[in-house]
Amino acid sequence: MNRISLTPPILSLLPALALVPVLAVVVTSVHVGGLQLLFEFFGAAIQPSLDPTVVKSAWRGLQITVATALISWIISTLLGILLGIASASVVWQTCIGKSWPAFLIRRILTIPRAIHELLWGLLLLQLLGLSPWVAILAIIIPYTTLVARVFSDQLDTQDRRALNALLQAGAMPFPALITALGPPIVPILMSYGGYRLECSLRGATLLGVFGLGGIGTDLQLSLQSLAFKEMWTALWMLAAVMLTLEQSINWLRRRQRANETTTNQILITFALMILLMSLGLPWLKGLEIDLSSSISWNPIPWPTLAELIGALNHLQWLKLISSTILLTLLASGIAIGTPPLAMMLWPSRLGIEVQSLIWALLRLIPPPLSLLLLLLSCQPSIAVAAIALGAYNLGVMGRLLKEGLEEQGNSCWKALQASGAGARSSWLYGCLSAQSPSYLAYAAYRTDVILRETVVVGLVGGTGLGWQLIESLGSFNWAQVILLLIVFATITLIGESLSDYTRHRWLRSTQKPALVLDLQS
Repeated sequence: MNRISLTPPILSLLPALALVPVLAVVVTSVHVGGLQLLFEFFGAAIQPSLDPTVVKSAWRGLQITVATALISWIISTLLGILLGIASASVVWQTCIGKSWPAFLIRRILTIPRAIHELLWGLLLLQLLGLSPWVAILAIIIPYTTLVARVFSDQLDTQDRRALNALLQAGAMPFPALITALGPPIVPILMSYGGYRLECSLRGATLLGVFGLGGIGTDLQLSLQSLAFKEMWTALWMLAAVMLTLEQSINWLRRRQRANETTTNQILITFALMILLMSLGLPWLKGLEIDLSSSISWNPIPWPTLAELIGALNHLQWLKLISSTILLTLLASGIAIGTPPLAMMLWPSRLGIEVQSLIWALLRLIPPPLSLLLLLLSCQPSIAVAAIALGAYNLGVMGRLLKEGLEEQGNSCWKALQASGAGARSSWLYGCLSAQSPSYLAYAAYRTDVILRETVVVGLVGGTGLGWQLIESLGSFNWAQVILLLIVFATITLIGESLSDYTRHRWLRSTQKPALVLDLQS
């Protein structure tokens, strides 16, 4: 009897089944009064407030967010490159003949990477108070380790034949590493660095939503007061910056493919980063945010063993962990399965462009604000939180799929249509079939990202470990906070290991692994 096997295109569509239980729960919990507010919100998009006071406030918040993201991105990228070199096995094997120091450094770096930047922000807020460094450090700490992880992985997966030839010819270890591995790794690093800048901008906006300044704070205050026109003023400003950044990154990627990256270009890039950082500090100071001011240190009292045991017995761990995992699975299903399903149902050029616009709007609104909007008309539940988190990541996955299909070309699609196949069947087998292994590889990574981001909607939606963590922070129960952070980090690292295994499995069946690494944002 023949075994039934699921092909990559079908596996790309199957996660969309998560929409069925989620929408069933949401539809039954909708109340009519809240729907009117949602209509007012979307109607305000075409009539944003042009009041000078509102525009001035949004413009100042946007400048704070961009400057914070810029400084955080530069520092995290430079530190990430250094730590990436220090955690690469090929570097230690070449220099001392052993790789165990790289393994040790990688294990240490997994801890800060496992904690979301929002959690870092909340913790640093307790330690440093209302310091402008809180938002910057909250982004730097996890992003540095993320850059280090990608950079070290790329170094270790490069072809070592040129390196071995230089070493056998008598070259010194470090110059040989730079000569052999530098040229192929730099284009990937520069492309990935561009996407990390985009992530820093999103992260700075998200931290502002939780009171750490910038345009996110303006968005949060506008939503709380139901001033939707003022909210859209800030959203359209943010959209203009995000669109400009996305187009600039795409232009740089196309230019890198057309021109070989030279040493001079690399030096110019690093010099430009240093210059931008030197400009970012006075920029913030001009906005009355002085990073040179003294920082007050408020140490957290370390809990006793009895307090830790009491917290361990008090919390409902099974419920908290299971709701976090369920939220991850539902949000991942929505984010992964919806873009290919929508493109298959409406594969025309007009359909793709309309969907691209919708995905851009979904990427624009941070998940906690999306969740608050949904809570205006729905009762709190895991399903509502899954829609908010899944919609945001759906925008990211949709953009990835569209860019991958554009790079792949549509010759197979046109050939199938010419042979008489239907539009949807032609798109499924002519476009998605070749792209699906790469898409599934990135989907595995994105699931890991969504697991980290469950804490964001958990803080708002009252579900999972994120909700319990904010409750424990609010009551200064440090025993519970420490245990919750350990559990959340452990779950995240387990999820990261599973996603790495799945991602590498799918990457072995595709010829375009660089696309996945470029877009790990």
